[in-house]
Amino acid sequence: MYAIVRQYTYDPATIARAGQALAAAQGLHAAQPGYAGGIVVDDGQHFIAVNLWQSEHHAAAGRAAIGTQVQRLLEPLIATPSQLLGAGEVVATDLADHQ
Repeated sequence: MYAIVRQYTYDPATIARAGQALAAAQGLHAAQPGYAGGIVVDDGQHFIAVNLWQSEHHAAAGRAAIGTQVQRLLEPLIATPSQLLGAGEVVATDLADHQ
């Protein structure tokens, strides 16, 4: 499994629209081959998103396929460009297998 972790600093004035945009972005991810799930954490100032993929290849293909669409959805909500916090192979998890 491969993970990509990004941080998005959001604009509090527009956060009311976040639910719909996040759901749409999640739907785009979920439709991609090799997508294994995701988590979005709201710490009160940022969204921290963890996207899980079956492989690095799947992650790269997914980004190429939907990157522009996801950016268009999230850009109105964020105050600064997203930050890549890390990406790499998942070495441990205790997430339940839902497959």
